[in-house]
Amino acid sequence: MQNIATVIVLLAVVTALAEVTDRIKIPYPILLVVAGILIGMIPGLPSISLDPDIVFLVFLPPVLYASAWNTSWPDFKAAKRPIILLATGCVIFTTCAVAWVAHMVIPGFNWAEAFVLGAIISPPDAVAAAAAIKGLSVPKRVITILEGESLVNDATGLIAYRYAVVAVTTGVFSVWDASVQFFVVALGGIVLGLLVGWIFKWIHKFTPDNPTTDTTLTFLAPFVAYLGAESIHISGVLAVVASGLYVSWNSSEVFSQQTRLQAYGSWNTVLFILNGVIFILIGLQLPEIIRNLGDNSFWAWKYAIIISIAVIVGRIIWVYPGTYIPRISKKIRKREPEVNLKLTTIVAWSGMRGVVSLAAALALPLTGRGTEPFPHRNLIIFLTFCVIFSTLVLQGLTLRPMINWFGLQADGKDQEEEQKARLLIASSVIEHIEENYSLSLSDEVLNQIKTKYEIRIQRLRKDQSEKKLNEAEIHEFHRLQQELLNKERKDLLQMRREGKIGDEALRRIEYELDLEETRLMLDQQTAA
Repeated sequence: MQNIATVIVLLAVVTALAEVTDRIKIPYPILLVVAGILIGMIPGLPSISLDPDIVFLVFLPPVLYASAWNTSWPDFKAAKRPIILLATGCVIFTTCAVAWVAHMVIPGFNWAEAFVLGAIISPPDAVAAAAAIKGLSVPKRVITILEGESLVNDATGLIAYRYAVVAVTTGVFSVWDASVQFFVVALGGIVLGLLVGWIFKWIHKFTPDNPTTDTTLTFLAPFVAYLGAESIHISGVLAVVASGLYVSWNSSEVFSQQTRLQAYGSWNTVLFILNGVIFILIGLQLPEIIRNLGDNSFWAWKYAIIISIAVIVGRIIWVYPGTYIPRISKKIRKREPEVNLKLTTIVAWSGMRGVVSLAAALALPLTGRGTEPFPHRNLIIFLTFCVIFSTLVLQGLTLRPMINWFGLQADGKDQEEEQKARLLIASSVIEHIEENYSLSLSDEVLNQIKTKYEIRIQRLRKDQSEKKLNEAEIHEFHRLQQELLNKERKDLLQMRREGKIGDEALRRIEYELDLEETRLMLDQQTAA
């Protein structure tokens, strides 16, 4: 009963703080972590521990699957070179850089333990990256690179972590064996993920169209991919990402519009809960972590500052050469869009760490060789927490001001492509109607069906003309549309109160108004 009450309290805190972050315009992971720290310091509260198994088996698969689902495969493919360089090269480079600093600075820290620490804190977090860049005016390619990196880099970090822990517990490590196993584990995870994605696509396609069961299946897919991969010792992270990308690419063929609407709303709610609880739990770990340090806390804070600087600087050192040196090749310059120093700086500065790093640290075995305690286990956990906190707060809070200072703007390519596609589709349908139905339908039916698409074309052209309005006029136009929608809702409710319509009619009309208001919200976001 106490655990249930704790979860309910955490959900209440997460919901309240989410409202605050919307008002003060800071990434919600930052506020949640700080709130968790403050709550954890309240005297008399029970200690709340973060179970690594719960993170890896409950939190990680759906979060990665949702991120993969929302990632455009063509955009991901077009940016695969910088994504791979960051997700593998930068992670390995950061692991080595942190290991070197830790070995040099921390007394008694041998190379195996230093590489464990480096592997734990080297990959940036998928949730933190998405939250940090949400709503910011940066080109789509930068967003794709950061989100794509955060999808793949956990696999690199966790594989390196696995072999570093083995080196500590057995004293044996082979670079050649680890390299071969890395490719086997990674490739195996991708293949299994695609297979799981194909199976779920087949299930969705050949089972009766039911939005509830289809939505449920979308929640099962990431767990099947992850558990299946981990059971045969390949990358569960890459299996989840591959299956998510595959099913997302084919979703338009297998899902009805009701399923898409229902799944979208359900996933948004679940992800809000998972992400919120994850970050507040991170903050709640600090008091227990400090208690476990004992008398070494003074020097531990000094090491934490040094390691945090090494993590941030290590990424910066990698990103600039990794961006510009490959562009010596004429093929790359011709194939990829031009880069500039401002965008490169944003990528270099967007390296927030998160729950996967802390879970990996907490999952360290209690013993090393034989029955000896795992060396410096509590210090590694503490340093991991400090890196998460420093990157979230320092980089997360400064990212928006940095973008504003650079004067960056979104490129708007998606909106242009969308408008062009809508016009082409509507025009093509009218041509199809005239070529195939002009003789077989009555003039009245023909005019009625053509009018529907002509109105759509007029609306699209009207939307384009609205872009010529100034900001105040656009705001006033949207305000008036919202006011009229509210009037329709009031009239609808009044008719129901007077007994002129029943609940079934109300729900149908209300559903149409909800869709229209959703479109209005999308128009407002596009205008912004």
